[in-house]
Amino acid sequence: MIRSSESKISRMELGQVGYKERDVSDLLTLYGVENDDTRGEIMELVRQANAPAWWQSYGDIVPAWFTDFVGLESSASLIRTYEVQFVPGLLQTEDYARAVTLLGHRGAEMDEVDQRVNFRMRRKSLLHRADAPKLWTVVDEAALRRPIGGVQVLRDQLIDLRAATDLPNVTIQVMPFGVGGHSAAGGAFSILRFPENDLDDMVYIEQMIGATYLHKPEELEFYTIAMDHLCAESPPPSHTPGILSKLIEELD
Repeated sequence: MIRSSESKISRMELGQVGYKERDVSDLLTLYGVENDDTRGEIMELVRQANAPAWWQSYGDIVPAWFTDFVGLESSASLIRTYEVQFVPGLLQTEDYARAVTLLGHRGAEMDEVDQRVNFRMRRKSLLHRADAPKLWTVVDEAALRRPIGGVQVLRDQLIDLRAATDLPNVTIQVMPFGVGGHSAAGGAFSILRFPENDLDDMVYIEQMIGATYLHKPEELEFYTIAMDHLCAESPPPSHTPGILSKLIEELD
């Protein structure tokens, strides 16, 4: 009915290839979908899915395993993340992001560094969309004391982070040194939740040259419990502006 082999249909069902409008139209006819409004809605989805996303233009400098995450991140309704090394990427200032980029790409040309920083700044716009996701992050105190880029860059970053606590869709908690050991001592991770009820949550764990995506029920349960414990063990979000103010004062 759509002039295709079984292998192509399998790749379509697995999301490995795009959809041609003609193929989808023929499939709708095959499935008996005759209502013009329904057909129009589905064909519009096809056109949207085939349109290149903004992050695809950075494919020459950003690896596929990370652009995949950015795509998922842009579709999420809730992002819960724990960070131990750096301020979360969605909350980084331009100077702080540049310092982080230079740490991982010391030999890169400045044009490439500028592109990578621009990419990170464009990611931040996610939090200011009309349908912005909820971001709930727990940041280890170590990340807030590490002078990435120097003391002034860190100070400006902390001031910006304190301002972010006023955003209605952003919740920030600080995991202080005084807590000692905790449930997420293994490292940073993110949990993404999507607005579609039939899509499971996903755990994202980033390494230096790759990433792991977890979605099995037992894996999700393990990381969800760890995140819940982090939130419970950290001072409540209402304390965060005061904690950040104290850290800023220590840098003056």
